[in-house]
Amino acid sequence: MMKKYISEMIGTMVLVLLGCGSAVFNGGCGTTAQVLTVAFAFGLSVVAMAYCIGGISGCHINPAITLGVWLSKRMSSKDAILYMVFQVIGAIIGSAILYALVQGIDVTATQTGANGFTCSTTTAFIAEAVFTFIFVLVVLGVTSSTKGNSNFAGLAIGLTLVLIHIVCIPITGTSVNPARSIGPALFEGGQALSQLWLFIVAPFVGAALSALVWNCLECDKCCKK
Repeated sequence: MMKKYISEMIGTMVLVLLGCGSAVFNGGCGTTAQVLTVAFAFGLSVVAMAYCIGGISGCHINPAITLGVWLSKRMSSKDAILYMVFQVIGAIIGSAILYALVQGIDVTATQTGANGFTCSTTTAFIAEAVFTFIFVLVVLGVTSSTKGNSNFAGLAIGLTLVLIHIVCIPITGTSVNPARSIGPALFEGGQALSQLWLFIVAPFVGAALSALVWNCLECDKCCKK
């Protein structure tokens, strides 16, 4: 039983370490090349983990995805809570490793890849909620037992995350994943911590909306109306 939770912890650790690490060691996201590098680092991390631990835990590695899956009645409340707990633990471990790696190295960007925004709170909230909605909707769709395509689920989810990062990085640095934001913020402190609430609430709002929409799309009776 613990294998599922440990898999989620490891998967989230890898996502944070490699995804955020790409931003830290490539000088941030100031240029198009840097944005693409970070976007693909996050997306490819998801692809790798999907085919590594997907058969064990489903490879959520994201509390927003877990919320969407739970609201779609595909997992128990106990599993949903423990998935989220272990995802956050994994994100903290990944951030701790990254923080240790940057000590003694001259990095010009954030030392942990923490999220942050300089636009209005409303703009940032809408961005995180909408892009999480899109991301979780894709996850629910491709992993559906009746309407999905599980053979290519990992690739579809990873590439969707790449696309989302390309658009959203200039706005918020892209979270769409509360655990991914919590881990780095704990080590970054300051603004990252003060803005952390948005990167928790907005993705959960987006995930809840995506579950509502997908439940309707997946319901044959609803579609006939």
